[in-house]
Amino acid sequence: MLLAAYRYGGYGFYFDPTYFLVVIGLLLSLWASSVVNSTFNKYSKVRCMSNLSGAEAARKVLDSCGLYNVSIEHISGKLTDHYDPRSNVLRLSDSTYASRSVAAVCVAAHECGHAIQDQKQYGPLVLRSTLVPLANFGSTAAWPVFILGLIMSLRPLVMAGIVLFTLAVLFQLVTLPVEFNASARAIKVLESTGMLGSTEIDGAKKVLRAAAMTYVASLAASVLQLLRLIILAGGRRDRD
Repeated sequence: MLLAAYRYGGYGFYFDPTYFLVVIGLLLSLWASSVVNSTFNKYSKVRCMSNLSGAEAARKVLDSCGLYNVSIEHISGKLTDHYDPRSNVLRLSDSTYASRSVAAVCVAAHECGHAIQDQKQYGPLVLRSTLVPLANFGSTAAWPVFILGLIMSLRPLVMAGIVLFTLAVLFQLVTLPVEFNASARAIKVLESTGMLGSTEIDGAKKVLRAAAMTYVASLAASVLQLLRLIILAGGRRDRD
């Protein structure tokens, strides 16, 4: 609201129409989160015919790819699964580690896909790792720098804020091929090893597609936020 008031010379508060972009981004994120949760919950109730737990499936996938050095740990939470390339550890959440469902097995295999990417030095993964510190700094500093530039009428600061936020958007853009590729690797291994049957593979694909939508929605929300910055910067320039 401070930004909105300043844009009109400080004469009270008003509704900034660019807030619609924020609302649209929020709704997209909420929709994607709802889809992934409902899809995961559905297939977490379907027991896989191989009777493998998420941890057992992950170990089998890793070993089949020669990744004997990657260990598996149990962490708390739901869908907090991730691969840590710094310590070569695959961490599986409460909803995945011991569960013997189709959902658990495919999520575990997806995380194994990231370990395989790390082993093969998959280009987009390497690029994303390089962007991590820049994206973290950009997402934190973008708005303070941008607003300070507007308040002080310093065009270079305004543009610097936009550039900083662009780094965060770029990180999310690079994340998409990383996630899609990890899912593709997971499905390929699950099929070749026979850990999931043909009908189960269809369910696994639905779970992974739903999960991928959260990344697409996150990117869309960030692009809308970037567009908002550009519109606000353009509006300020027109008044100068």
